[in-house]
Amino acid sequence: MRILGIETSCDDTCAAVVEASGGLARPRFRILSNIVSSQVKVHQKYGGVVPSLAAREHTKNIVPVLKRAFNNLKFKVQDIDLIAVTTHPGLLPALLIGIHSARTLAWYFKKPILGIDHLEAHLVANFLTQPSRQSPVASRFPAIGLIVSGGHTQLVLMKKFGQARIIGETRDDAAGEAFDKVAKMLGLPFPGGPPIAALATKVLDTGYEVRRIFPRPMIDSKDFDFSFSGLKTSVLYFLRDNPRADKARVATEFQQAVVDTLIAKTLRAAKKYRVKTVMLGGGVAANLELRRQLGERLARESPTTIYQLPSMHFALDNAAMIAATAYFHWMRGERKSWKQIRVRV
Repeated sequence: MRILGIETSCDDTCAAVVEASGGLARPRFRILSNIVSSQVKVHQKYGGVVPSLAAREHTKNIVPVLKRAFNNLKFKVQDIDLIAVTTHPGLLPALLIGIHSARTLAWYFKKPILGIDHLEAHLVANFLTQPSRQSPVASRFPAIGLIVSGGHTQLVLMKKFGQARIIGETRDDAAGEAFDKVAKMLGLPFPGGPPIAALATKVLDTGYEVRRIFPRPMIDSKDFDFSFSGLKTSVLYFLRDNPRADKARVATEFQQAVVDTLIAKTLRAAKKYRVKTVMLGGGVAANLELRRQLGERLARESPTTIYQLPSMHFALDNAAMIAATAYFHWMRGERKSWKQIRVRV
């Protein structure tokens, strides 16, 4: 199948064309194009994403991005078998641009269309770079998915594809949001994840040992929920009381507090539910320390558990993961027309 994916849930205008085969047992995805138009520079001066500005930029970018997705292909939109678009969750004004564009294409070219959950797609991104010779997907379940992004921090228990439930989520700030806010306190640019990680890498390369000066929120709670608001406030007070503190070390300590919390909850959930696989997804899944330390802890404490994580490129928002998720739903028999696709928030 040739699938066109469209993603406009936040501040990236994305379109991708994916060729899918293999069915539910051994899916294979060939990325024919994957275009991402970033709005970082537009929102940087505000220290966060402004929904109305995001929608305006999506309106400007959606047609050029769609054209670029087909630029070097030997077929056109009318040759697509299925259209997939993010319908939830996300910023309402931003989502509408992608949805209206997808509905229009589906109506004009008389193509089937599916609405996709953006968070589910972040976990499906794990399958985009898997080798063609792989164990059946069914053998990897049950699985725990840790989704970590600017807007969400969730632990999802998946008994099989299409059968999942949230077993833990943040009660206040998402991990990525906390990175953004702490970065602002440290005078670093938006988005905050990459500059904090870059500072932490330099500090850790000197042999610095983390001193645990910040709390690990809810790390010992019996549930699988998260809370990062208190950690953010702890950093604020520390900087107030220690104005000459080395900001690079503060960034390192903060990052490790987040990583420790995420890993502890994930491992506890994996053991409780006796899962076969732990998956990582979302923009914060690009954090090198989170990827490395989670893998090391799993190898020590649960060596038979499969550790599945997306490539750095597919950890961030993209439309290829939207298209791939649509393939799974299509193969399970889901069918929609353009009239049935609505935004869900």
